[in-house]
Amino acid sequence: MRVNLLQELLSEKQKIVFFGGAGVSTESGIPDYRSPDGLYSVHRQFGRPPEELLSRGFFLQEPEAFYRFYRERMLHPEAQPNPAHRALARLEEMGKLLAVVTQNIDGLHQKAGSHKVLELHGSVWRNHCMGCGRQVALEELMNIQGVPRCPDCGGLIRPDVVLYGEPLDPDVCDEAVRFLQRADLLIIGGTSLAVYPAAGLVDHYQGHDLVVINREDIALGGRPAHVLNESVGTVLETAVRGLRRMR
Repeated sequence: MRVNLLQELLSEKQKIVFFGGAGVSTESGIPDYRSPDGLYSVHRQFGRPPEELLSRGFFLQEPEAFYRFYRERMLHPEAQPNPAHRALARLEEMGKLLAVVTQNIDGLHQKAGSHKVLELHGSVWRNHCMGCGRQVALEELMNIQGVPRCPDCGGLIRPDVVLYGEPLDPDVCDEAVRFLQRADLLIIGGTSLAVYPAAGLVDHYQGHDLVVINREDIALGGRPAHVLNESVGTVLETAVRGLRRMR
């Protein structure tokens, strides 16, 4: 597929949904999961696989070790939106993008200006006390040494992210399904579609045009798609810039 074909599709369609994963944010300096320096490489450093370190059971049983890993590997508050995030925000401004459905927890889509962002796995920017429900901002969490405890009740503070062993938020999933069913173009970017149940949501897309932007090929179950094995940021920035010139 050529970028100008994506540009043509963007010009024709008015109900676009973008479904993205970790590869969208690597260009902002946030490691992905399966690269040599990604999240799954931490086994050597921490002695446990990330599926255990980021599980609900581990969080409750060993919160100090959980937060040591979480602060070191999962928090990137200095990261800034890259061309992919900004291009999607512009598509929304143009009235073409219905929603961003993301597996990422970094909040970069909102920082770029996107408004309709469905965060399947939650967000590091939101935290709450498990005792009294007090909301805790990320900045406040990072200023607490050791295991963060609520200043009001002393309860354990946890991030509003989906941990291993926990279900996705059904309300977020239902809303994502509704947008996918309405879409006339689905763009999948920066994800291997290997993480379920989130990846299974794309099966609800009923349109005919499917675009995949990912450096590696992904399994689509035989579904026809336009594929670009390139940088998500470069492709989207180029296509959206050209679309703006056409208007």
